[in-house]
Amino acid sequence: MSRIVRFHETGGPEVLKVEDVAVPAPKAGEVQIRVKAMGLNRAEVMFRTGQYVTQPTFPAILGYEAAGTVEAVGPDVAGFAVGDPVSVVPCFMLGDYGLHGELVNAPAFGVVKHPENLSWEEAAATWMMFVTAYGALVDIANVQAGQTVLIRAASSSVGLAAIQIVNALGAVPVALTRRSAKRDELLKHGAAHVIATEEQDLVAEVNRITEGKGANVAFDPVGGPEVAKILDALGYLGIFFQYGALDTTPLAVPVMPLLGKDLTVRGYQLFEITKDPARLERAKDYIVKGLASGALKPVVAKTFTLDQIVEAHRFMESNEQVGKIVVTA
Repeated sequence: MSRIVRFHETGGPEVLKVEDVAVPAPKAGEVQIRVKAMGLNRAEVMFRTGQYVTQPTFPAILGYEAAGTVEAVGPDVAGFAVGDPVSVVPCFMLGDYGLHGELVNAPAFGVVKHPENLSWEEAAATWMMFVTAYGALVDIANVQAGQTVLIRAASSSVGLAAIQIVNALGAVPVALTRRSAKRDELLKHGAAHVIATEEQDLVAEVNRITEGKGANVAFDPVGGPEVAKILDALGYLGIFFQYGALDTTPLAVPVMPLLGKDLTVRGYQLFEITKDPARLERAKDYIVKGLASGALKPVVAKTFTLDQIVEAHRFMESNEQVGKIVVTA
């Protein structure tokens, strides 16, 4: 038996329960992990409320990220031994696996021996944020030194990961946040510029920063009517990535900037990377090297215990955090 986070109906954080559940032995292609820490993502909140790309089957498990030690190895799995310190790349759909618990099974192809310089909390916070940012900015957009990247919801864990990756590439990260309260924090975390979109003219500020050329890439988990301004702030051959749906209203796409600047507007999920074995291995290699060198470092906003899982979800919904919310087992 192991303590696992489950829920039996969709709803607010209070539907989450920590329950004693029998955890089966790992099957072929699986690794069983004794969890030390778990990363919390917006996806788990959406899954809990029935607003995610997949719907829960009750009783539902959840959790994309965890770090801990290998407890057992399933048949046909090589490269891992009992006691290995590991963390997990989100490479499955919620409901198929759930990593929020004390003992969990995970698909072996998503399990990584992370660098030793990471704490358990940092390891649990790593993969969703860095793979999501890497996939758009490195794998697809191929951001080059000197280019300008607009990063919306920049104080989120993925936003901060994007800032770090853009800096590592020698490009210019421009953090977009609604109000200026997080400006100093974002500058401290590496943003070259911060634009408070409810207080400043986004297009005018981007034109000032880029000397009228416009930004090369925009990376947005929100959507909604503000997208029209972001597209207007892009330059020739600019690329707009929609990687989340915090605002599910239809995107406002202005036709003249789209045509006049030959823009690319595309949806993107990290599963585009994690479901392709070759691209996943390149992502792991890039991120492990960045973590080992210190160029990439997870930012942990706040830590909760497993018994505080309801409070952790409430904090996520408050949008007060700068960085990743982590739960310890």
